[in-house]
Amino acid sequence: MDEQRARAQLQAERARVEELLKLRLAAEEEAKEAAASETGDRSDRAEPLTAEEVEDAVAAGLGERLAAIERAEKRLEQGTYGRSILSGLPTPDERLEADPTAELTVEEAERERVR
Repeated sequence: MDEQRARAQLQAERARVEELLKLRLAAEEEAKEAAASETGDRSDRAEPLTAEEVEDAVAAGLGERLAAIERAEKRLEQGTYGRSILSGLPTPDERLEADPTAELTVEEAERERVR
């Protein structure tokens, strides 16, 4: 993948993730305001905890994705983008199109998943 295409892919992915983070924060603020205005006891106290845990997991996933984008941008600047961070083997363009932050070849990623 050429540098211009890679940069465009990473910028688009960054914009997508940042928008999701903004939406998540807005929804969190809205939920806090709604909870503050509620009166009385809730019958199921586990429900808010479960929802909070899901929100925390989503936020963590988005944070990890943003970190992966930053690592890919750094590799692009260093001239190592499109190569495995383990072996240095080229990463096929098809893989980078599907995931512009890919750090490993498909085979390496499969081996890592099995571990």
